[in-house]
Amino acid sequence: MNDYAVVLQHASMSAAEAHNKAAIFDRLREAAGEVGLSNAADFAFFVPGRIELFGKHTDYAGGRSLLCCVERGFCFLCWRRKDRKIRFLETANDRRIAEWELSSKTGIVDPHWALYPVTVSRRVCRNFPSARFGADVIFSSDLPRASGLSSSSAFVVGSFLALAAANDLSETEEYKQNLPDCEHLAAYLGAVENGSTFRSLEGDEGVGTLGGSEDHTAVLYSHAGQLSQYAFRPVRHERSIALPAGVSFVIASSGVAADKTGFAQGQYNRASQLARTVLDLWNQKRARNDKSLAAAVDSCIGAREQIRDLILESPGDPKALLARFEHFLRESYELVPEAGNALSLRDWARFGELAAQSQEAAECLLGNQIPETSFLARSARECGAYAASAFGAGFGGSVWALVPSGIMNQFVQSWGEAYRRKFPDYDRAAFFETGAGPAALSLDGNVYELRRRRPAPMREY
Repeated sequence: MNDYAVVLQHASMSAAEAHNKAAIFDRLREAAGEVGLSNAADFAFFVPGRIELFGKHTDYAGGRSLLCCVERGFCFLCWRRKDRKIRFLETANDRRIAEWELSSKTGIVDPHWALYPVTVSRRVCRNFPSARFGADVIFSSDLPRASGLSSSSAFVVGSFLALAAANDLSETEEYKQNLPDCEHLAAYLGAVENGSTFRSLEGDEGVGTLGGSEDHTAVLYSHAGQLSQYAFRPVRHERSIALPAGVSFVIASSGVAADKTGFAQGQYNRASQLARTVLDLWNQKRARNDKSLAAAVDSCIGAREQIRDLILESPGDPKALLARFEHFLRESYELVPEAGNALSLRDWARFGELAAQSQEAAECLLGNQIPETSFLARSARECGAYAASAFGAGFGGSVWALVPSGIMNQFVQSWGEAYRRKFPDYDRAAFFETGAGPAALSLDGNVYELRRRRPAPMREY
């Protein structure tokens, strides 16, 4: 058995998916030889995508989410260099190579996917003055692209892990002072992506999206076989809930790309800006300096009513602001904790009802759904799923369904057929089963350690 398959199975990845990843790593090794690299990489990482069960557009406003990883993601092999050159090779699509220098001023580099590692390298150079070595990185992913599974944030995380390992960043004072634990690292990588300053680590333009750190937190610190409830700004683990035996997830990628650096970026950012406008109204009118919308809501008794009144008195677009605020309250304060409770009790009827409410709130209040994802969420229940909902940035992307294992094969076939009858033009749609997989893993046994946080004690809500 391939050594990487052994490590992945030891981390509780299913045997089938562990062997699939081992095959990807074998192909990466082959590509390494073709570009003159040693067969033995200095570092190897697996970085998964994630499922956001509940918590749509809550993290950047300080809300909470219920999360887990999928068993698909990015495989990275990394070689240290002795100069400042960085070279990323993608093996999935014509083996395209992006090359640039480690610099705080690096601009646009082709191909388009290079935006993510370029942004990471620019920020690493800016924030860690001792970083002076480039790297050769060969990677591939079995995640559907722009599907809401957080492929972009997983790419950011993997790019950082590669450059951090190549430069021993975890041994620097900047790292130790600013990133003392896992919550800080996840929040920092969210800041790398959105461009904001994190503690003393200066920001830049990022990749252009105004998101938070939910994706990076899930990708780095989820646990196999568990769902994790996190709150954000700051990142904090609230509880972990074991995924009950006898159920698994099916992911339906709609085939409608939700590219946060493309068409969907403006729509995604508008949801973030609306939440920020509500917070600004509160801080200005009440002479406060709350750092997030959740902090404002929690600041005093009656804050929710006061915020609603301020929205209705505002000169902008009070209808849109009120819908955004009500969605945030519903998703973060009601649906996330209630769903966790229902799941822990195996109350499938209640869990399904809550998922349907989350989907309806996304359609009616958040406004980030399209006919394809709405149909997938509704038809999944009709095909026998306990629960289903769209997730991720929205405006395309995917839907998760929680399904009894006994009907899995029948369900996947029925769900896929129903979708293709309704939307025959989407030949890029994909359906796959996954458990709650492990978080990002270092596979080479090298000194660079991915630090973990133990799950917090169970809390009742």
